[in-house]
Amino acid sequence: MPRYVSFFSYTGEAWQQMVDRPADRAEAARATIESAGGRMEAFYWMLGEYDGLVIYTMPSEVEAAAYSATVSNSGRLARQQTHQLLGTGQALQALELANDLRQVYRPPGAAGNWRADYDMAD
Repeated sequence: MPRYVSFFSYTGEAWQQMVDRPADRAEAARATIESAGGRMEAFYWMLGEYDGLVIYTMPSEVEAAAYSATVSNSGRLARQQTHQLLGTGQALQALELANDLRQVYRPPGAAGNWRADYDMAD
């Protein structure tokens, strides 16, 4: 299953509500992710630009988008940013494919008969 990380920041109103009525936000995230067919791997609070992050798997991009839309729709997040993660094996596959694709890629402004090996040193 594809793996994602979502960084999030709460609104001031959400912080007030969480301080007034403390609750396990990780459990709320887990329940929503599992309802979409996924699995939560980690939930962390953070100091800095974002208030926290959640790492999870989903059956597909559709379920990941639905989860993102659900938590954004709550109005309690000031912002959310989600990225799909690649494992080292997937990254290696991507690099190997990139090695093949660069033989056919023509950069912007390149001559019509440009080839990648023209720029390679002997």
